[in-house]
Amino acid sequence: MSFLQVHPNPKKPEFTLPPNACDAHCHVFGPAERFPYSPNRKYTPVDAPKEKLFALHEHLGFSRSVLVQASCHGSDNSAMIDMLEAGQGRYRGVAVLSESVSNAELQTMHAAGVRGIRFNFVKRLVDIKPRSYYLSMAERIADLGWHIIAYFESKELADIQDLLIQLPVPLVIDHMGRPDVLKGTQDINFLRICSLLQDRSDTWIKVGCHERLTQGEPPEYLDVVPYAKYLVEHFPDNVLWGTDWPHPNMKSHMPDDGALVDNIPLFANTEELQHKLLVANPQRLYQFEA
Repeated sequence: MSFLQVHPNPKKPEFTLPPNACDAHCHVFGPAERFPYSPNRKYTPVDAPKEKLFALHEHLGFSRSVLVQASCHGSDNSAMIDMLEAGQGRYRGVAVLSESVSNAELQTMHAAGVRGIRFNFVKRLVDIKPRSYYLSMAERIADLGWHIIAYFESKELADIQDLLIQLPVPLVIDHMGRPDVLKGTQDINFLRICSLLQDRSDTWIKVGCHERLTQGEPPEYLDVVPYAKYLVEHFPDNVLWGTDWPHPNMKSHMPDDGALVDNIPLFANTEELQHKLLVANPQRLYQFEA
């Protein structure tokens, strides 16, 4: 299957990002000749190396970022670590780990800037592991002060909620928990996500990826805005935002990252909310220097 190319000419955002703004969710892919993709991957992305991401962040106005290891690279975090080292402290990472990872390897990742690991529960993308794997990995990273990013669809939360509550480290919910935007903010699955945020004080949520959740049209994705706005206003100290560049597995269209930045005031409509979303919250969670 072929995938869409990265947007060739994203606009310069009209919305000016605050100083030290953080793109809290993006990826690097390859280049494949240097960082091969996992033989067990369920998709093969278009190469999106660190040089393109550096250039994009300069164009948009981000000075900090969080790189999230994607399933296509499996538990080989080499491409991500390479960019962390090139970022000279401006970047943090979220890894995918195998059960065989050594304590020495964890320490090396920590020194490079890794501050979390990702659990992917989306069955069309990965094979779900036994419950014991998730609990064991969480226990191993607890002493490092890392957190866990959980990627799931809202309809799947009921099946994994008990596991997520048991995790002994902070939890970050990816992509708003992928709510069904046709059902409204009072849908039971979306409210279950909100309950998790309310019941676990160390739970965070990313309010980006509107282009992936929408049933509407770019560039505003107005059917997704009410969900992000609800989360930003009800949980202002626990929200994060990221571009999701280079938007893997997008099939309908390739979003303009400049337009995505311009959408931020639609759901974070005050300077205080914008500063928390883009600066203060990621700075606290990812231990960036003040």
